[in-house]
Amino acid sequence: MRKRLITQDIQDTSPVEKNWLDLENLARAELTSEDAAHPIESALKPNTGPGWRAAEPGEQTVRLLFDTPAQVKHIRLVFHEDEQARTHEFVLRWSPDGGKSFQEIVRQQYNFSPPDTTHELEDLAVELDGLTVLELRIIPDISGGRAHASVAQLYIA
Repeated sequence: MRKRLITQDIQDTSPVEKNWLDLENLARAELTSEDAAHPIESALKPNTGPGWRAAEPGEQTVRLLFDTPAQVKHIRLVFHEDEQARTHEFVLRWSPDGGKSFQEIVRQQYNFSPPDTTHELEDLAVELDGLTVLELRIIPDISGGRAHASVAQLYIA
């Protein structure tokens, strides 16, 4: 996986039913932060680890820049929080022109309330023809707490 850190300005589900894209070989990742124990690769491939986690608290961005435009029909996002109650928000956007313009796919808030509510699963049916950039922005705690952004799964088919 080719990746680089960028500045902020700019498991419980098994996804075996889809032909997920091999994102490590099809795209480059740009990240605002990354915990070395939770690299982006572990969120992009089924059964490879605990998922991605930011090294720094606060809002974070993960971008996937595709080498060639892709046709995407399905996106699966899984978020997991089993330690602290919080409300997070994420925005998923896509670009057909290398990031010059973006179109919002979904904006969602979710309340984690461990131990009962610890997983958010978003299975999105989409029609993205010519996807060149997929961007995920996460506010891990909309109340301004010091939570770290994370995503357990980010799969694309």
